[in-house]
Amino acid sequence: MKLIDSHCHLNADLLASQTTKIISDANAVGVDKFIVPGVIAAQWNTQLQLGSLHNGIYCGAGLHPLFLEHHHRKDLIKLEELCQQNLLVAIGEIGLDFYHGREREAEQIMLFEEQLSIADNANLPIILHVRKAHDQVLATLRKKQLAKGGTVHAFNGSIQQAKQYIDLGFAIGIGGAITYPRAKKLRKMAALLPEEAILLETDSPDMVVAGKGRGPNLPQYLIEILHVLAKLRQITPERLAEAITLNTKRAFNLG
Repeated sequence: MKLIDSHCHLNADLLASQTTKIISDANAVGVDKFIVPGVIAAQWNTQLQLGSLHNGIYCGAGLHPLFLEHHHRKDLIKLEELCQQNLLVAIGEIGLDFYHGREREAEQIMLFEEQLSIADNANLPIILHVRKAHDQVLATLRKKQLAKGGTVHAFNGSIQQAKQYIDLGFAIGIGGAITYPRAKKLRKMAALLPEEAILLETDSPDMVVAGKGRGPNLPQYLIEILHVLAKLRQITPERLAEAITLNTKRAFNLG
């Protein structure tokens, strides 16, 4: 049984010194590929170095909406250059985050739309980060009419919103939150998703799965997310893993 962690930050400070062991432990339970998104330009080179050192690591790059103070205009030029060098499998993670308010809404929207254009020009999928902004993001995606879709990272919206993303060519990322029994709405939504639209992710080192204390979260725990989701959907983990692996390869154009 093989799995792909569709969203993990292996370059994060909490994980960077143990990357070889983390990958080995993940491989031992069947997780053999990893999508590593970027959030600020200063980290992109580190991600790409990881990809060159370890088999199975594929990189995205993007300017995250919560880190506006770290972003500069020149970063967008660098992002275009990385696309031209065929070093990325996706643009992300990008999006809108109004969880803490809308004080910088205009800046977030401008940055988001510029990166959508870069992704469209490069014919790359996008990795979406969305909090308290699904309607705005969906409206922007409809306006842009991208050639490629992408993934919605750590989706926690409604089944109706999920279906709107799916109609626009996006897959839905399901993470450790579903391992908590109290996440009843999320579990119900995950059980109803079309099988062909589901991806699994850990968001390591964040989004710790149930029973692991304060973490850090690790790609090897993807297997626990799989088992919970399989039980919710009343199918075998093996069948679900096969479907989700195909979904992830399709979403990121992996061979």
